[in-house]
Amino acid sequence: MDWVSAVSDFTKGDEVAIDGKTLRCFADRGKGKSALHLVSAWSSANRLVLGQSKIESHSNEITAIPELLRTLDVSGCIVTMDAIGC
Repeated sequence: MDWVSAVSDFTKGDEVAIDGKTLRCFADRGKGKSALHLVSAWSSANRLVLGQSKIESHSNEITAIPELLRTLDVSGCIVTMDAIGC
């Protein structure tokens, strides 16, 4: 997070997109491993992922989004997300 803060420059009105993704390549049913679910914050202006939060098993994006936002300073930015975040 310190590195991201050092290389990114936020200004009022920058867009930060919040979205969840499932990385199915991490799944291995033979070993009992399920796919990895992440919520990411993408800065359009910086073209950089600002942070990610793992979605715990038996949970969903709704609980992971607030955790991720608490770790970021997005004051003055326009934060967007899909319908599940509403």
